[in-house]
Amino acid sequence: MQVLSAQRTVFIEVFTGLRPAQFRRLVQAVRIKGGRALAPSRPGRPWALDLEDRVLLVAMYYRTNLTMRQLAPLFGISPAAVGRIIDRHSPLLALARARRKPKADEVVIVDGTLVPTRDRTVAASSKNYRYSANLQVLVHADTRLVLAVGRPLPGNRNDCTAFRESGIDAACGKATVLADGGYQGTGVLIPHRRKAGQDRLEDWKDDHNASHRRVRARVEHAFARMKNWKILRDCRRRGDGVYWAASGIARMHNLALGQ
Repeated sequence: MQVLSAQRTVFIEVFTGLRPAQFRRLVQAVRIKGGRALAPSRPGRPWALDLEDRVLLVAMYYRTNLTMRQLAPLFGISPAAVGRIIDRHSPLLALARARRKPKADEVVIVDGTLVPTRDRTVAASSKNYRYSANLQVLVHADTRLVLAVGRPLPGNRNDCTAFRESGIDAACGKATVLADGGYQGTGVLIPHRRKAGQDRLEDWKDDHNASHRRVRARVEHAFARMKNWKILRDCRRRGDGVYWAASGIARMHNLALGQ
């Protein structure tokens, strides 16, 4: 017996963080991206759930971080079917590639966050005392939308290395890029630092740093909102699953902002 369904709209916002209209936009994007592979008339074994319920299942998995055994009875299907739906649909929920890169007159913000994960191939013992992946995220300073998510790297990589190796640098275009002091040597705009033997910064540098902090805080706010999807607090996905989960959450984060 199926307990949860997208037909009962009261469940949508509770379990996905999206309003029904935003959820319908997500379903439509998945339908277009999946194309023939998601068509009911495709040859082979039919899906156990309608497309709307499949998208609800994946979004709920990200939001609640329930196990597949816990999700299965809620949707009236087997744990194996839950796993197949998550594996097949996760890439379809992922953040779409930007149609254009940021221009020279735009400002973007980059920062990294540690995502605890069980997969040791994409994780390492990190400063949060857990095996984590370093996830680089690029946010537009004005719209506060997530523009790109980098490929996860082991959590013991510093941000300046992860900035290049994750591929997030290629998404910055010609925009002015703000970052914290961990990105020294990458060519992005970081706060002024005291030189050896210097007690304090000049007043104008203090003013610049204060302005820099106010703008850069927007990426921290984005991280806080994205981690409302609890899978980013303890991700059990393996391999590319960590990336697809983060990218799908970035897309839902953007939809939740009303964009």
